[in-house]
Amino acid sequence: MDLLQASYNDGEGMEERADGGSGGGELENPSSSPDSSPPRLLPAKSAAPRVDDTTLALTVAQNNLTKSRPIDPNQHLVAFNPTYDQLWTPIYGPAHPYAKDGLAQGNRNHKLGFVEDANIDSFVFDEQIYTFQKYGFAADPSGTEIVGDLNALSKNGGNTVFSAPQQEQKRRRIEAKKEDEDEDLENVDKEEVENPATDTWLLKNKKSPWAGKKEGLQGELTEEQKKYAEEHAKKKEEKGASQDKGEAVVEKTTFHGKEEKDYQGRSWIAPPKDAKATNDHCYIPKRLVHTWSGHTKGVSAIRFFPKSGHLILSAGMDTKVKIWDVFNSGKCMRTYMGHSKAVRDICFTNDGTKFLSAGYDKNIKYWDTETGQVISTFSTGKVPYVVKLNPDEDKQNILLAGMSDKKIVQWDMNSGQITQEYDQHLGAVNTITFVDNNRRFVTSSDDKSLRVWEFGIPVVIKYISEPHMHSMPSISVHPNSNWLAAQSLDNQILIYSTRERFQLNKKKRFAGHIVSGYACQVNFSPDGRFVMSGDGEGRCWFWDWKSCKVFRTLKCHDQVCIGVEWHPLEQSKVATCSWDGLIKYWGLVLTMTVFAYGKRRSHWKQDRHMHQSLQVHLQTSNCMTWGTWKGDELSCG
Repeated sequence: MDLLQASYNDGEGMEERADGGSGGGELENPSSSPDSSPPRLLPAKSAAPRVDDTTLALTVAQNNLTKSRPIDPNQHLVAFNPTYDQLWTPIYGPAHPYAKDGLAQGNRNHKLGFVEDANIDSFVFDEQIYTFQKYGFAADPSGTEIVGDLNALSKNGGNTVFSAPQQEQKRRRIEAKKEDEDEDLENVDKEEVENPATDTWLLKNKKSPWAGKKEGLQGELTEEQKKYAEEHAKKKEEKGASQDKGEAVVEKTTFHGKEEKDYQGRSWIAPPKDAKATNDHCYIPKRLVHTWSGHTKGVSAIRFFPKSGHLILSAGMDTKVKIWDVFNSGKCMRTYMGHSKAVRDICFTNDGTKFLSAGYDKNIKYWDTETGQVISTFSTGKVPYVVKLNPDEDKQNILLAGMSDKKIVQWDMNSGQITQEYDQHLGAVNTITFVDNNRRFVTSSDDKSLRVWEFGIPVVIKYISEPHMHSMPSISVHPNSNWLAAQSLDNQILIYSTRERFQLNKKKRFAGHIVSGYACQVNFSPDGRFVMSGDGEGRCWFWDWKSCKVFRTLKCHDQVCIGVEWHPLEQSKVATCSWDGLIKYWGLVLTMTVFAYGKRRSHWKQDRHMHQSLQVHLQTSNCMTWGTWKGDELSCG
């Protein structure tokens, strides 16, 4: 219809133009003529506006692309319904090493983050550059070609510096040649191969052990050879002897007291007769009572004299061992000089008349406490980290030492012979602790494990090692002998049972102090009510045994508080030592009240801090007077 309408309109226009041009003459209708040309087909026209469908096409293409591409796992909102394949498709591209998307985290290998190897592996790069520097050729990383000296390539057989060595290549060539010969002999008659009289047998066995020239028997050595052999044997023997023994040093001792025996002939190490426990109840110390200074370097360990505690022994990093008076003068009584390097550990015998010292010079020395003479020296050529005597009275001659070569060595000090070795640990041994009436002992090591041994039997009866465990450089036994306190390097004290199973007590855990990297000693009060330990910041920590809560902390030293010891008789006295070279004695604030009425009275007080006799003389009139002594002052009112 549009086409017909257009033709009709065109016909009318032509008629009008013909009338106007001819002055009113008639124009004949071409359609009426049989010879007229057919009508022309013109393009269709529409009254509707033209619409650009580019945006629609892009939208459809984007929707199709969205449905085909993977979904970002970090995307929280999806504007379409994804398919099953889209939801479970693997993540494309490298994972960000620090992205919090639940994937495996990478490692930082650059100050700005993680840098991935993009083109070539570092080993392949090193192999090619070293090969080029040595042989003059290398593989072209852009393709399979070889750059450099091609003659060297063919001469070397294409081997790089990281390929098999020349001897291995020669052995392979010989084996390949032998295989070729065996292939040649496969077609030969087996009888000829097995017959020694044939040439075929000789060809196959030409490298047999009995082929070729046989060497004669070795004759006597010449004088020069004998001299060389003797010198070599002597050097080997001296080297072995030096390894088996520690460094030799001249033992010396110095007595610093007034006299070694008193007017009654008693030795200076004899405990006072009135030394006994004043109270069964222990208290936490509050103030500094006395300071011992004499070591020029740090102090690594302290030990009170057994049972009485009137003397205290200290091991210094200045190679010296000193013993100090506690009750009377508070001065150094004797110095023991017998090590050439720092002293690591010390241990008294049960009666205190002798003690052991272990040093980094690989020597263990057995000293007489009174005279300062060295009774005997023991060494295996390794550094002893801990020394311990069997606590039984009939086994005071048995010495156990934890060594740096992962062994616990047992000596009989009477004969000087090694009677047993316990060698199941995988690291240096740090502690030895006797339990179960001294029938067993527990050891800790740098291998982060605890091992329980039957005394005298080098077989582990209990092995304690968990992935969460850390090294335990100090262990102490509770006074009731039922528990072990182990200082763990993850800043906590763990409690283990000493019964058959040696289980960890998960309900008791003492924490709050910082001991990572330091072998700070852990200890108990004599009544078992408190646990104490030093820390890396110079503090001494006290915990309540029942509640596991921190009871008190004391700022004791400027450097690491490495050793803490509770006095065996004075229930409120504690000694600490540090790497600052000081040993400090701590106690309670002493307050004394004096009451007098009507006439002259005097009151005496024995101060056990220093055991000095302090006379408080108070003269009064006929009135009631109170006197209070606190510290060093007497106040009356």
